[in-house]
Formats: sequence, structure tokens, C-alpha cells
Amino acid sequence: MNANNPVVTFAARNRWLADIMGWVAMLFRVAEHGIGPIVDLAIRLWLAQIFFVSGVVKIANWENALNLARFEYPVTWIDPVAAAYLGIATELIGAILLAVGLVTRFAALSMLLLALVIQFNYRALDAHLFWVLLFGWYVVRGAGPVSLDHLFSRGLVASALPLAAPIMGLLKNLTRYVGPAYQLSIRLWLLTIVWAFSVAASNILLPTHSAGVLQPAFGSIAIALIVLGLGTRVVAMTLLALMLATQMSDLRSSQDIYWIMLLAILALYGAGALSLDHFIDRSLRRIFPQLDGKPAFSLVGLPHVVIVGAGFGGLACANKLARTPVRITLIDRHNYHLFQPLLYQVATTALSPGDIATPVRGLFRDQFNTRVLFGNVTAIDSARQLVLMGEQSIPYDYLVLATGAAHSYFGKDEWTTFAPGLKRVEDATEVRRRLLTAFERAEAAEDPEDRKSLLTFLIVGGGPTGVELAGAIAELAHLGMEKEFRSFDPASARVILVQAGERLLPTFAPMLSARTQQSLEKLGVEVLVNSRVENIDAFGVQVSGKRIAARTVLWAAGVVASPAAKWLGVDSDNAGRVKVAADLCVPGLNNVFAIGDTAVCNAWHGQPVPGLAPAAKQGGRYVARLIRVRIAGKVSPGPFKYRHLGSLATIGRKAAVADFGFIKISGSLAWWLWGSIHLGFLVGVRNRISVMFDWFWAYLTFRGGARLITGSLERVSAQKPTPQHTHPEEVPA
Repeated sequence: MNANNPVVTFAARNRWLADIMGWVAMLFRVAEHGIGPIVDLAIRLWLAQIFFVSGVVKIANWENALNLARFEYPVTWIDPVAAAYLGIATELIGAILLAVGLVTRFAALSMLLLALVIQFNYRALDAHLFWVLLFGWYVVRGAGPVSLDHLFSRGLVASALPLAAPIMGLLKNLTRYVGPAYQLSIRLWLLTIVWAFSVAASNILLPTHSAGVLQPAFGSIAIALIVLGLGTRVVAMTLLALMLATQMSDLRSSQDIYWIMLLAILALYGAGALSLDHFIDRSLRRIFPQLDGKPAFSLVGLPHVVIVGAGFGGLACANKLARTPVRITLIDRHNYHLFQPLLYQVATTALSPGDIATPVRGLFRDQFNTRVLFGNVTAIDSARQLVLMGEQSIPYDYLVLATGAAHSYFGKDEWTTFAPGLKRVEDATEVRRRLLTAFERAEAAEDPEDRKSLLTFLIVGGGPTGVELAGAIAELAHLGMEKEFRSFDPASARVILVQAGERLLPTFAPMLSARTQQSLEKLGVEVLVNSRVENIDAFGVQVSGKRIAARTVLWAAGVVASPAAKWLGVDSDNAGRVKVAADLCVPGLNNVFAIGDTAVCNAWHGQPVPGLAPAAKQGGRYVARLIRVRIAGKVSPGPFKYRHLGSLATIGRKAAVADFGFIKISGSLAWWLWGSIHLGFLVGVRNRISVMFDWFWAYLTFRGGARLITGSLERVSAQKPTPQHTHPEEVPA
């Protein structure tokens, strides 16, 4: 695509116009593909029930049916008895086929012919003309997606049935070539109706008796626009709304519903190919190819932006650069984006991993300038501007590091085996396995002390993850497993939360920390503050000089940044985070940026930016904006400033705390707020709906998801604790 092309230049300089038109086009597509199938089904069912009821009535009174065939609407070229049988069969069989959308075109054709016979040989009514119009629509276009025809179409084309493929091809061409002419005929028919009504003319081919319903809504300008096919959808939607507002409460006849159906068809499907709308649409798509799903600009020779990490920050940066003339390569060691704040619910069986993880490739299916790579970054050669993935090297012009963080055991990495944390899907499923295995082994345990240690769950760390995990485990034991075990009561499980500081949730207001502790204690959680973990092994934990026999220990105490600082050879803080400048670039490397948990930046009123999802997203959007203005040669947007949107943590099924600085909320209201915000942060409509349903079900039934134990059972020892693992000063229950 030539950058000197004036059409391309216009499109590049007026991307805002393309954005507006893109949104309008998207709304039309949503209406056609989302509402259209429902309207299509409703019209089919409406027509089907009319004919089906008529057929049933005639069967119930066969003599009356014969009299109608002989005297009311006789067909000279068919015997009356045969005509009666044929009419009833058409009404019953055709209605059923039309309703389910099976061989819809042929069913509609037979019913169309019957409607013509009724109109010309029996009684001329406006409704009959609309029947003909709507049946003709289905003959030309077929049934919509909610039909058996749509379900079977692909299989029929590829089947061994004789003539199946040619017939399907013929029907497809019928829609393609005859459809636009039929849509034009509808618009011209509408013009003729309005003209005939205005001069009080009557014609058997025009529904002028019911056309008065159009008078309050239609004007000469609206009719002209529809006939010309100019802004047809918008005009039809407007007129439909006006008609519904003025007529729905007082429909003068049942025939008014057909005018509503006609306007709905025009609003949903437009004027067709023989219209000014189609001509304008084709012209706009040539100027703005992105409207047609094509690349808006050539990627050849454009700056290359490499983003490492598909977390909140990486996705926000890539999305913000969607319409910027750059090439984007997004690298992640997983093929999915993970919503980490809800990992604890996967670990406690409330959700499945698929509810909070979304494949990255699917997110960028329609973003043509973004390439997704699955792999591990092993090093960065900043001198040659290369990202290294083993033996593969990827050059960059701009590099964005959004690699997140991992667990930090403060130099005690040997604890990793005994106290898993929650940062990955694998971590959540491992924690779930350990939790459920503990209950299962407690059922089989014969030694009371062994069972007691199996039913003791200790969480290290009193931040949001630790608080949420402790509350969820307590609820799982007290509410989710009653009557499922015979040797013990699951509610006897002991949940201990250990916090080294003087209070839980140290980043929250002290009042909320106190309420959090009270709520946890009401759930049966033992909270140990000012307590330090000194050792962890397979059978317990040493906490401030006291031994606690706990076979399940979970880590939520600290994190360490990815090795990004080591890759670049630059300064980092104690947590391994890259020390970045005010514009989030790495000092000495003004084309390399670090965001989210990868970086430390005092952009929160002089304080370090917290490791929260909103902070990562803000950083990603800021870097994208900075790259965009640098490419355009414009003035820098200034230093990055973090806008704190608040902190939230949930405590069980009906309590949470929310700290927005000037507003502090706790209890049920905070719980609803927490749920709403987390649903909004989830990526993908399917995930939002799935999580909302799971929460609703669990809330009403006290039952979570399937409690499946997966993985090797040998990874957690089933041995009883030996004397060397016990301590006489165990913390009392």
C-alpha cells in the first residue's frame, strides 16, 4: 500500500473518522447478527402459527373446508377436494417447516402461492399482501441462523447426497443476485403505498387500508431516503421507534404488526446492493480499508514495537497501539492472558481455570498489526536492539517489558516445595490438589494427630491474596463440604493466617484492616499478626518460635520481579524491579520501557506505584501514547502519573473491604462493588458471563465448582509426622 497515495494519506490523517464509522458499522453488524436472528425467528413463528391454526380448524370441520374450496376461493384447474387437501397440507406442513427453519425456501414458496390464492380468489386483505411479502423474503433469503437449514447447510454441501451441492449453490446465488432486487422492490412498493394512500386510491396489490398507521411517522423526506436507499437503517430505526411509541399502546388492527415487521427488516438488513447506501459503503471501504477487515496501512518499513508479557500492562499497550502505524510483536511464555486476582477462587474450587484465562491470539484476531509469539525470553541485547528467545532473535525499535512478578521466599527458596504461591494457573491447580487431598487423606487417617495436621491450613502473608485465600478455604470447609465425609466434620478444619506486620492489609486504612480481621475470625480463621515464619517443612511451620503442625502451607507473603533488570544490566530495587525514569523508560535506554510489576516508579504523589492491575494498565496505555507521539514527532505527554482507583479485598461470600482514599467501605456493599469491578476487569464476554453464573450458583446453593483432584498424589507425602517435626509449644486451636 503506497504511503503517497492521497486516499491512504487521507485515511491515515483522519483515523478518528474511520473510528466513528467503524463504531457505527459495528453497531449495525451487532444488530444484524445479534438481533436479526431473533426477529427472523419471531416473524417465522408468527406466520407459522396463523397458518397452522387455520389448518387445524379446517381439519376439525372438514365439511366447511370443502365448502371453502368449492365456493369461497375455488381454483378452476384443481378439483375442490384435492384443493382442500392441498391447502390443509400446505398450512400444516408448511407452517411446521417454516417454524423450525427446515427447507424454508420451499415451504415459504408453497405458502406464498396459497396466500396469493386467498388474496385473489377469496378475500382481499392487507394482511394477505404482507404474507406474500414476507414469504417472498424467505424464498429469496432463506431462514436465519436460528434454523435447521443453517445448522445443516455446511454438512449438506460436503455430503454425498446427489445434487445437494448444486442446489445449495443455486440457493446461495438466488440470495446473492435476486436479494438486492427484492429489497429494491420492497422500497418501491412502500413508495407506491404511501402515494396511493395520499390520493385515496385503492388497489388489490396495495395495503392502503392499514397504511394510515404510517401517516404520523412517515414524511416525504423519510420516504425519499428509504426509496433511494440513503441512510436506510437509521431512517427505518427512527421510524420504527416512532411507530412503536405512537401505536403500540393502541394498535388499530392486528395488521399494524406487519408494518412493524417491514420496518424491522429494513432497519436490520438495510437497503441492499441496489442503493446509495451500498455505493457509499463501498467508497468508504476503499478509503478506510479497516472497515472491511483489511489492514489500514502497510506494515513494511514501520517501527517495530516488541512487548514482552501479555498481562494487564502488555495487553493495554498493544490495544492502544492498534491504529498506530507500527508493527507489534507480543511475546509471552503462556498462550493465554490470566486474571490473577481470581486465581484463589480456582485454588478453592469456586471457578475453573478457563473462567479466568483467555487465549491471547483470540484477543488480537482482528488487530492486523499485532503478531503473537509463544515462547520464553532468555536475554536482551540492548546494544543491537534484539530480544533473544533461545537461538531466535527479534529486532525492535521500541521495547516494552511487562513481564510481571514471581514468588519471593526472601532467600528461603527451599520453602518453594512445601508452600506454593499463586501466580500461575499451574499454581492454582496445585493448591487445589493439596487442599482436596488433605481432606481425602483426613478421611482415611486413623491417628487423630495425623488427621489434625492434615486439617490444618496455614497461609503465610496478610495481604489481599492471603486474606482472600484464608476466607475462601474457611468457607469451603464450613459450607461447601458438609455431609460429604464420615470420619470427621470438615468444619473442624483449622485455617491460620500468619502476618509478619502488626495488621492485615497494611496498604489499607487501619479501620478496614481491623474489620477484615474481625470478618475472618467470624469465619473461623485464626489470625496471627506480628508473627514471623522461621521455617517450613513437609509437616509444619515454625512461627515466632512455636511449631504448628500443618500439612498444607500456602505462600502469599511476597513477590520478586522478573529478571528484566538482569537482561538489561540496569539498576533494580530489592524486589528486582527495574528503576525507571518519570516516563517509564529505562535510564540510558530511551526506547526501552518497563511497566507494571516489572518496574518501580515514584509516580503516585512521590510514592512507588503499587503492583495492581489498574496501575499496569495505566502504564501500558501511557507508554503506547508516548510511542505514538514520538513516531509522529509531537510533544511528549509529560511524566507518567498514576491515578489510584482504590484497593479492594474480599472476605468470604458476603463481606469485603474497599479503600478509595476519601471513601472507605466494608461489608456487603463492598462485596458487591468488589464483584462488579472484578467482572469488568475480566477479559472476554464469555468469561464474564461464566464467572457471574458460577458466583450466582455458588452464592445460592453453597456449592462451588467440581472438586477434582488432578496431578500426582505422590507429590504430597502421606507419612505421619516424626518426632523431630513436632514441638511441645504448638499454637493452641
